[in-house]
Amino acid sequence: MQRSIKQTVGRLGVAVIAAVGSVVAVPSAAQAASYNGVCGSGYNVIDSIELAGGTAFLTYNSSTGKNCAVTVRNIPGGPVYVIANIRVAVEGSPWQKDGDYYSTYAGPVYVYAPGQCIDWVSAIDEDLAEKLDSHCS
Repeated sequence: MQRSIKQTVGRLGVAVIAAVGSVVAVPSAAQAASYNGVCGSGYNVIDSIELAGGTAFLTYNSSTGKNCAVTVRNIPGGPVYVIANIRVAVEGSPWQKDGDYYSTYAGPVYVYAPGQCIDWVSAIDEDLAEKLDSHCS
């Protein structure tokens, strides 16, 4: 079962749930960031999440069995906190993380997970979204 959570995180670290469920927002073409290809050759977008200020992308390479996550800002600008995290959806699995103040994108981060569920978390500034137990096949 895939679980999705979208949160807005305040400057004091207080999370407010904005939506719960398997909802994927589809941004308008004028607002959506495009996948920038930074995961490399052979990676295809299999999921995305709209965030305030950008889009999180999950990609997969069927030749290598690796998933890749990247969070891309709509419009490059002054650095804001951007994260892209991914792991195999097994309790205690290590997160592969990239999070810092970026002007364009965070990631790529990779996990080898053929036939396994994955967890991925992305954020831009105060808007955080996660998908847990996703893409299990």
